[in-house]
Amino acid sequence: MAYEDLDRPPLDVRALRTALTRTSWADVRVSGRTGSTNADLAALAREGAPVGTVVVTEQQTAGRGRLDRRWEQPRSSGLAVSMLVAPREVPMHRWAWLPLLTGLAVDATVRSFDVPSALKWPNDVLVDDRKLAGILVEVVVTPQGPAAVVGVGLNTGLRADELPVPTATSMRLEGAATTDRTVVLRELLRTFDALHRAWVADEGEPTNVRESYVRRCATLGRRVRVEMPDGSTLEGTAETVDLEGRLVVAGQAVSAGDVTHVRAVA
Repeated sequence: MAYEDLDRPPLDVRALRTALTRTSWADVRVSGRTGSTNADLAALAREGAPVGTVVVTEQQTAGRGRLDRRWEQPRSSGLAVSMLVAPREVPMHRWAWLPLLTGLAVDATVRSFDVPSALKWPNDVLVDDRKLAGILVEVVVTPQGPAAVVGVGLNTGLRADELPVPTATSMRLEGAATTDRTVVLRELLRTFDALHRAWVADEGEPTNVRESYVRRCATLGRRVRVEMPDGSTLEGTAETVDLEGRLVVAGQAVSAGDVTHVRAVA
């Protein structure tokens, strides 16, 4: 969509780079169009891009969610951003908390703009059960060692007639104080950086992150059906998220990697 649409200004690269001051982010790279920011950043990481590199695009045409689900947006209607982190002080089995930590950052960011969001385990941000944002974290091997590409797809300026499915929504449709993607991304980068630094300083101990996540997770307390890749299901009340980041349903813990869908049931 051309910039004649004043509700969708282009990303301000200069403002974003200025906002990196006093954060852990090394650089932000903005493209006009790409298939997937996660794929782009993974390639850059393998070539030696520094930890703290951020890749964002005006339009993503082949974005992927968890289990390779598609994530696409009209030009300038949302944020498609990927961030390179390498919490090597943290044992790798605790990197499973990165998607949940990212969800907390997105949730806090959109709520700061008056969007009444909540979290759906393991990696979605919702408003009244409508999807506002999705998260995909992928581990890559770099010349410096393992790193994580943290991808976020956030609907900012989508209009009702542009929603990909009726169960989606956008910051615009939820009455956000702003949908300016530069402003939203700047807040997201600062919020994620603060949460990530605190988590790393605790050597990945998830106690504080877990407490915050449990408070914000709308999945908990509901009756859900968990669908597994082999076709089996688990049904019961979602009780909590344990210290490994797993959802506990009817006394049984399930990890994100072992789940196809988690759906609320009547």
